[in-house]
Amino acid sequence: MKQTIDTFLRLETSVNDAEEMQELADEDPDMAAELDEMLSSAETEIERIELERMLSGPYDSNDAILSINAGAGGTESQDWASMLSRMFMRWAEKRGYTVLILDQLPGEEAGIKSVTFSISGRFAYGYTKAEAGVHRLVRISPFDSNKRRHTSFVSVGVSPEIDDTIEIDIRDEDLRVDTYRASGAGGQHVNKTDSAIRLTHTPTGIVVACQAERSQHKNRAKAMAMLRSRLFELELRKQEEEKAAIEGEKKKIEWGSQIRSYVLQPYRMVKDHRTGHTSSDTDKVLDGELDSFIEAFLMGETADGSDDEML
Repeated sequence: MKQTIDTFLRLETSVNDAEEMQELADEDPDMAAELDEMLSSAETEIERIELERMLSGPYDSNDAILSINAGAGGTESQDWASMLSRMFMRWAEKRGYTVLILDQLPGEEAGIKSVTFSISGRFAYGYTKAEAGVHRLVRISPFDSNKRRHTSFVSVGVSPEIDDTIEIDIRDEDLRVDTYRASGAGGQHVNKTDSAIRLTHTPTGIVVACQAERSQHKNRAKAMAMLRSRLFELELRKQEEEKAAIEGEKKKIEWGSQIRSYVLQPYRMVKDHRTGHTSSDTDKVLDGELDSFIEAFLMGETADGSDDEML
């Protein structure tokens, strides 16, 4: 609350200062450039606040747990999963969020089969929920000696990290617990002890794993938190589907369906199929410049579908 109020007061001060400077700028042309810069900064801040006003869901301000899973296609799909993982991490870092890899399964030749990481920061879930779904890549495969064009699919799941005030009933008899040795970097201790934890919730089939910590106890606690978030996400999805059925909603719920295409060959374009928002600067998008896509989703733009055949 303090951060919200401080932002408003700072913006109010900027606007008042700009009004005073306007009077001086009429007499001193050199101040015009400084005034333009001040107004541009204030406008950007207002747009950011307007966007955050859209994040009014009960869990939008929570931290997020993001999971990436490679689809069919072997090395090509696993490389795409690795590219998406980097894209989301770069985006989070640019926003000042904290990222912690909780579990990662590397591919046999390149890339990753799956990765789960937490993103911590204000409105982390509110923003990242826009990325849930299937992401499609079209490119000339670097793993194909014949230089043919390949299409790869990777699914992205996002759930809010929930605290202990929200009750999620997980019975011991519904859990299967497996321990294993963590893979990847982490020092000798990580690779010599069965510190990693995998939990399987048998009623739903949900599987979560954590190898972020050296302690098996800490990994189990993080895995339980992930499981609670996934079960909570599942319940939210059920409520959303029930609400849509009651209201007679005709539009398909896009959870888990293809949401965006990244085309690198024969032309370069990223298109969000839900909003119609596009960008021809694919390098910047893959380097974490996702805000325009997220904003378009949150503002509820409607896709016209005009280039869907191309993509």
